[in-house]
Amino acid sequence: MSIPDLNKHIKLSPTQVLVLGFAFFILIGTVLLSLPAATVEGRSLGVVDALFTATSAVCVTGLIVVDTGTQLSLFGQLVVMTLIQAGGLGFMTMATTIFLLLGKRITLKSRLVMQEALNQFTMEGVVRVTRNIILVTLLIEAAGAIILSARFVPMFGLARGLYYGIFHSISAFCNAGFDLIGYYRSLTGFIADPVINFTIMALIVIGGIGFAVILDICSRTEIRKWSLHTRVVLLATGMLLAAGFLFFLIIEYNNPETLGLQPLPAKILGAMFQSVTFRTAGFNTIDPAAMTDASKFFAVILMLVGASPASTGGGIKTTTVTMVLLMTISVIRGREENDIFGRRIPPALTNRALAITLIYLMVFMAVSIILSFLESVPFIDIMFQTASALGTVGVTSMDTGGMHVISKLVLSLVMFMGRVGPLTLTLALARRQARGSNSIKYPEDKVMIG
Repeated sequence: MSIPDLNKHIKLSPTQVLVLGFAFFILIGTVLLSLPAATVEGRSLGVVDALFTATSAVCVTGLIVVDTGTQLSLFGQLVVMTLIQAGGLGFMTMATTIFLLLGKRITLKSRLVMQEALNQFTMEGVVRVTRNIILVTLLIEAAGAIILSARFVPMFGLARGLYYGIFHSISAFCNAGFDLIGYYRSLTGFIADPVINFTIMALIVIGGIGFAVILDICSRTEIRKWSLHTRVVLLATGMLLAAGFLFFLIIEYNNPETLGLQPLPAKILGAMFQSVTFRTAGFNTIDPAAMTDASKFFAVILMLVGASPASTGGGIKTTTVTMVLLMTISVIRGREENDIFGRRIPPALTNRALAITLIYLMVFMAVSIILSFLESVPFIDIMFQTASALGTVGVTSMDTGGMHVISKLVLSLVMFMGRVGPLTLTLALARRQARGSNSIKYPEDKVMIG
């Protein structure tokens, strides 16, 4: 039975197909990473650590309990890289790619699932969009791999340098944050390297703005012809990057354990990099554990906001938060409708954004409380870890490998929720609103607010 035809034989909703697809990849990854061949020492990681690693890779998070560069074998690293690529592109995109290569027909029900997976408004042209996504992804990752390899080859030799370039390009574009540098250092040794910094940052940002935005920009050269979604995403992304850069530069400027001892160019690069990576990725060029509590808390906010819809990143999403902020501004101004760039936002869309944000924050608070009972670390680090998992970011300020088994299982579930939760929640709320559009209306009344 082919994957695109699965929904034809088993009565599953498109949302269920997407969730089960991600779960399927995690299951396969867990089995492969549990094999002794996946580690350098030839010993199994164990089910819990294999599950955690597979979930982190498929959900493009980057939290690790074993060091990818030193503890996983080449086989284990290739499994992780494949899972990252599959998780970044998405289950249906990967399945569609396989069946397009095999010349199989994509069914109507499969197109419906693809439509929802890609956040498209109609089924028209979803196969073409999928082809374009695959092409753009390969081109961007190839370009990133070439630039990174040019830097890594002189350091590690031809074969290893090329491999490092490919791995880190895929990991960056998919906003995963896995690295092969080893010893849990991430990219701290490259804080002053402009080539590594700007290439990784560019890959992260491009992967985080979403495939719809990338294709829109590529197909329309004039800014005025860009869709409202594209303009909102770029505006929100630009503002978050600027705010993060200024905040980290100011707060960490004199911190001797982060940017304090670095020359000015490295301070600027370091602040820029953290502003980019804390929203979606998982790489870091300074030690997150050494940051001030103020920086950690601001990083939590960035991680919760996350990337944009239909992207390789997680989080509440930039457009969702923008809709909530627009609603707040409208209330303050005494207006009943939201508008931006000369376009009115439907009230149903604003209500959906508010519901998603509230549910997301409730999950964040609940998980933070649970982990605080299990781990003896400062609460700011608990919030940091929770936001990193829920936002599928992957930066950590504590010893993830030394966490309680229950904590690892909880975070595995949280990473899965962070990757598929916002999407499935959005679809579920959209359907409920559609079904309830003609429901009975009760008499209006008021309650006191504030």
